[in-house]
Amino acid sequence: MSDSLVIIPTFNEKENIEKMIRKVFSLHVPFDILIVDDGSPDGTAVIVKGLMKEFPAQLFIEERKGKMGLGTAYIHGFKWALQRSYEYVFEMDADFSHSPDDLVRLREACVNGADVAIGSRYVDGGKIDNWPLDRKLMSYFASLYVRSVLWIGIHDPTAGFKCYRKKVLMTIALDKMKFVGYAFQIEMKYTARRLGFQVTEVPITFTDRKEGQSKMSSGIFKEAFVGVISMRFKKVNT
Repeated sequence: MSDSLVIIPTFNEKENIEKMIRKVFSLHVPFDILIVDDGSPDGTAVIVKGLMKEFPAQLFIEERKGKMGLGTAYIHGFKWALQRSYEYVFEMDADFSHSPDDLVRLREACVNGADVAIGSRYVDGGKIDNWPLDRKLMSYFASLYVRSVLWIGIHDPTAGFKCYRKKVLMTIALDKMKFVGYAFQIEMKYTARRLGFQVTEVPITFTDRKEGQSKMSSGIFKEAFVGVISMRFKKVNT
């Protein structure tokens, strides 16, 4: 068993999931993977369960009925991880927008003292590939908006590629997390900061998905926009 667990939420990722799993397991640092699948009708879970026969000690799946939101998928995964002896717990997308090679760099940042390591698009060395200009601008100004409202001190507060040390997840009251979509990523970082944990940003190249469909929607962005204001005045979750 590895000391590092990669949590990958899935919904209709049959084009990507096997390639992602095999890539993570090919890295020179050992990682376990937990797939949290929200009832994918395309057979994503079937693919994963087939691979579990090949990787019985490294690959796991938790199946949920229907789409319940990104935030609840990660919280489900965090609780699963805390019931076991993982020291480093990762969030990562299934669609290769996050490069599996960067898992090693995020882990190294936490091994070297960070409590939370963020794969950041907006620090020196970070960048975005294959996004149209309007989406780049929307993402950049969303990050600027979050920083200006929350004074969070993080260049990429909406990033979804992260490594948490176990003690962070043990300290945050996961059941009190309010948001389930895009705002969940912001809420977790903001809470960790307010609790005094050391947060480090590691530059990454974010690449738009090549296969499958994006799960972004106007509702997700609306939740984030309104949610940031409410976060500014809420009590910290411990």
